[in-house]
Amino acid sequence: MKIVITGGAGFIGSHVVRRFVTKYPTYQIINLDKLTYAGNLENLKDIEHYDNYRFVKGDIVDQAFLETLFSEEKFDAVIHLAAESHVDRSISNPLEFVMTNVVGTVNLLNAFKKHRTNEKGFFYHVSTDEVYGELTDEGKFLETTPYSPNSPYSASKASSDHFVRAYHETYDLPVKISNCSNNYGSHHFPEKLIPLFINNIKNKKPLPVYGKGENVRDWLFVEDHASAIDVIFHKGAFGETYNIGGNNEWTNIALVKLLCKLMDQKLGRPEGDAVKLITYVTDRAGHDYRYAIDSTKLMTKLGWRPSLQFAEGLSKTIDWYLANEDWLNNVTSGAYTEYYKEQYENR
Repeated sequence: MKIVITGGAGFIGSHVVRRFVTKYPTYQIINLDKLTYAGNLENLKDIEHYDNYRFVKGDIVDQAFLETLFSEEKFDAVIHLAAESHVDRSISNPLEFVMTNVVGTVNLLNAFKKHRTNEKGFFYHVSTDEVYGELTDEGKFLETTPYSPNSPYSASKASSDHFVRAYHETYDLPVKISNCSNNYGSHHFPEKLIPLFINNIKNKKPLPVYGKGENVRDWLFVEDHASAIDVIFHKGAFGETYNIGGNNEWTNIALVKLLCKLMDQKLGRPEGDAVKLITYVTDRAGHDYRYAIDSTKLMTKLGWRPSLQFAEGLSKTIDWYLANEDWLNNVTSGAYTEYYKEQYENR
């Protein structure tokens, strides 16, 4: 089986690529990534010489490039993870999110539909819980929850979800969709809350918390997300959507305080040292109050379960960042971009 994984050099994508390459040696895995600021080939140094792995640099917005690639490769399946994903950036530049998340997805659908030679081949689209909007204190998002996106990012992902379903209904293209909650773990670009705050605590910089920190998120360990994608890819039904959540709801301020406590312990600093770095900043525009995913369908139909709870996963995540200071320094300085030039561009 030949599979193209888009966005495979990013945070979630690198974990999915590594899992498929190492667990399924008979699969041919092509990692397609544009290598924006969030795509880092250093994330995959340990597998880059595997016989069943190959990296291709390219932009899913480039229709001609995809036409050539899909015509030559004849992929059996697509796992589509490539996306602009940072909400703050979407507020500053919504058109960039429309181009990558909407136009890019449609380009992939067209290329796969045109060049699919295996009738059993399918398109697996990975999305977010933010398409559902926000929750009050009660209830959780179900696969049947109506869409109500509130940011340019979530609107672009909602649109891409709709296009994937439309291609299934209109063209009978086999598809699968999953919507996940907030991911955390190793190799996460330090613009997101957890890696940003780990880095800031380590360097004794302020910890900017939106509003009063009362917004609630469900946190999913990225390796659990990769295992769920594996299960859905192999066992999920065509035309179906599966929600993936960690069953770990935390207010932002409670999460930050737990992170501060663990960081003080691991750095050998006095308890309460990191908490002093917390600063409250003006809340983000359109900041949804609460997200929470109900993964019952995935657990009962396909037998998936998250492997750990948040405190354990957060501790493992901190340990990884503290043990990989070079990776973090290369990312924050921009030096990680040199890796591609050394390994690929100058070959």
